[in-house]
Amino acid sequence: MNLTSHSLRVLGSLMEKEMVTPDAYPLSVNALVAASNQRSSREPVMDLADDDVRTALDILEAHELVAQARDSGRVARFEHRIRTVLNLRRDETAVICLLLLRGPQTPGELRSRSDRMFRFEDLPQLQATLERLAAREEPLVRQLARLPGAREARWMHLLGDPAEAQSTSPPAHEGSANSSELESLRAALAALEQRVAALEHRSGADDSDEG
Repeated sequence: MNLTSHSLRVLGSLMEKEMVTPDAYPLSVNALVAASNQRSSREPVMDLADDDVRTALDILEAHELVAQARDSGRVARFEHRIRTVLNLRRDETAVICLLLLRGPQTPGELRSRSDRMFRFEDLPQLQATLERLAAREEPLVRQLARLPGAREARWMHLLGDPAEAQSTSPPAHEGSANSSELESLRAALAALEQRVAALEHRSGADDSDEG
């Protein structure tokens, strides 16, 4: 699939609300605007207007990933069909949803953020879900190269524009956090080296006094 960033955000928002707040699902256009523009649990944060969401819904409907809900009353409400179209399990749906809403993430990040959608017992279970999605005839996710100093490699979804998929840099705050941590480690190492040098100097002076 070659979905736009706006379509991916709208689709992810529908998937999230269906799993997390089923009583408020399906969603109207106004509710989708609010869900898509949330300031939390979204990377990057977007500022979509009604027309942006309607255009995104048109694209998703063309792919049969979204449909207008029946008996939605005067206000049209929309629901996703991705689980049926792509034959996804509940755990797979949760992982895809998180990747749509927050971009590339490590298995550890996915597990810590998935509890309200699906509770993974441990990291091996989540890793198995990722590998199953990657091993499909048409893969839905792929693993990225591990970043320098990172403990885990990140994973990304494959539902968007291939050109946009090439942008795999971590969020800016991650880079700054890693840089800050590195500087702290360097400072600690320098202090330790100074302490060792002082102890060695003291030991040498003591030996001279005894001589």
